[in-house]
Amino acid sequence: MPSLLVVVFVLQLVIHLVNTFGAGVINSILWNLYNLLPVPTSKSAAEQKALKREFVKVRKEMNGTSSQDEFAKWAKLRRQHDKLFEQLKESEAKSDSTKKTFDSVVNGLRWLGLNGVRMLLQMWFQKQPMFWIPKGWAPYWAEWLLSFPRAPVGSVSVQSWSVACMAVILLFSDALVAAVALVVTAGTKTRTKKMEEPVKAESGEKAKGEQTQEKKEL
Repeated sequence: MPSLLVVVFVLQLVIHLVNTFGAGVINSILWNLYNLLPVPTSKSAAEQKALKREFVKVRKEMNGTSSQDEFAKWAKLRRQHDKLFEQLKESEAKSDSTKKTFDSVVNGLRWLGLNGVRMLLQMWFQKQPMFWIPKGWAPYWAEWLLSFPRAPVGSVSVQSWSVACMAVILLFSDALVAAVALVVTAGTKTRTKKMEEPVKAESGEKAKGEQTQEKKEL
């Protein structure tokens, strides 16, 4: 059985990832995966995708057809475009209604699976020490705070361990984002510098050529 320390840390990490990427993005991914299964909505989802492809194809062809030079063809494409547009709107309305129900169910299950489990762990193991801190390492009031609410004084409670895990995860997350931003910025500056160097060289050669030509004219 995995250690409770590890379970709490992993749970806090998953909650942080969900909050970072957003519930909407995760719900969309799960919705697409759900429609890959042999479920009632998979057929309508496939039909909607085919309808979108056909709509985009007709719209592209209509935009490339002149309404003055090829009016008959353009009018036919326009009728197809409007018909497909109405069908697509109707299909999306039905799909949105089903997806809202799906999102509500997923949100409820995700809350129970993450926050619900976290609350259950904190209630069930509130008296159990996660680990003990060295005696005399901290003043009494600090030991009491670390053991809050019901763990033995001198130990770290599951609530305090959860807060510490979240603080460390946030710290590393911010550091990772800052490091990625620095790397991207440095790469952008390097590419910009490489693109500017040939331009400067061409400008120098052009100026030098103009000076030589002026000397010859003199």
